[in-house]
Amino acid sequence: QTIAREQLIAYLNTGSASSPVWSALGKRVEDSSMEMDWGDESKQDILGNVHSTMKKPVITQSFDPCNLDSGDSAISKVWKLAVHDQNAQALVAMDLLVVHLYAGTGGAAFAERYPASMVKPTGLGGEGGGSIEMPIDITYGGERQTGTAARSADGNVTFTPDGASASSN
Repeated sequence: QTIAREQLIAYLNTGSASSPVWSALGKRVEDSSMEMDWGDESKQDILGNVHSTMKKPVITQSFDPCNLDSGDSAISKVWKLAVHDQNAQALVAMDLLVVHLYAGTGGAAFAERYPASMVKPTGLGGEGGGSIEMPIDITYGGERQTGTAARSADGNVTFTPDGASASSN
């Protein structure tokens, strides 16, 4: 059985590092996937044997189109930092959480936290008579922390790092 796309969600921390508030990113995007560049290389030695190497992946994701929506706290934060403040330093230090809702047990899904990710708007505009769009490219970065995430009935997400108690964020 296939897994629904809605089971893989990227969240932007719209709170603080000590009290994160995880807001879904790309709510109105119809198609988005995480791309993994493993920096792979294959070489053939003088005997004809092939040897391959890989590095940890550089993970990127694009959200296009990404409509501005005043009720969307994630896109509002990105707009303020990018358009209003033009704060490049803040845009390369964003805290992101990827939740694999399809992988987990007992309501706790596998999650990856990337605390120093780049969130880069690549444009602003749109078609006349339509909505304003702000396409976004993400490069997940910082020290990857794995754990679990759970969504409460009201939609709030709590991340628990591996080895931490359930009350940790």
